[in-house]
Amino acid sequence: MQWTLVIPLKPLSRAKSRLSDTAADGVRPGLALAFAQDTVTAALACPAVADVAVVTDDELAARELAALGARIVPDTPASGLNAALAHGAAVVRDMRPRTPVAALNADLPALRPAELAVALGAAAEFPRAFLPDAAELGTTLLTAGPGGEFRPEFGVDSRSRHRASGAQELRLTGVDSVRQDVDTGNDLRAALALGVGPYTAAVSAGLLIPGS
Repeated sequence: MQWTLVIPLKPLSRAKSRLSDTAADGVRPGLALAFAQDTVTAALACPAVADVAVVTDDELAARELAALGARIVPDTPASGLNAALAHGAAVVRDMRPRTPVAALNADLPALRPAELAVALGAAAEFPRAFLPDAAELGTTLLTAGPGGEFRPEFGVDSRSRHRASGAQELRLTGVDSVRQDVDTGNDLRAALALGVGPYTAAVSAGLLIPGS
C-alpha cells in the first residue's frame, strides 16, 4: 500500500514556543523548519510513501519543503491543526479518492524511513489507526485506509481521543523515531540521542539542551 502523508505546519514564527528553555525566539523558527525538513526528507525516502502534502501558509517553509519534493497545500481553513489536516486530506482525495492517507507530525527530526514503513504496514491492517507519541499522551501518526474516514483528533491528550474515536492504537516496538516528536528541550535531547537528520543537526549545534 502506498500512502499519501499529510503534514501540518503552522507559521514558523509561532512554532515551538515550548522550546523557549532551549532556543531563543530568533532560533525557534529555524529549528521548527529544520524539524520539518528532516521529517519530509525521511518520509519521502520511505518505500511505503507515494507522496507528501504539507499544509502550511508559511512562505519560507512552503518554498523549502517544496524544494525537497513535498506538495504544498495552503491552509485555507486557517482554523487550527485538525481543520488543516482534514483540508489536506480532502485536497488529496479530490484527485485520488481511494488514496490511503496518513497524518504525520512535522516535528520528527529523528524519523527513519524503515521505521515509518513498519508503522504504516501495521496500520494498513485497519480502517483507521494511530501511533502514540513517546510520552504516551499524544499522537504522531494517524491513518485512514483507502476511502476510509480520516477524523483527526490531534491536540491535548489526542491518544485518548483517537482511541475513543474508534481508531486502532498501534502498539509497536522498534519505531522510536516515529514516536519521538519534539515539543520541549528534553524531547529534543531524546531526538538527538536517537540521531537527527542533517537539518536539525546543523541548527541545534551549540544549543544548551536540558539534561545534556
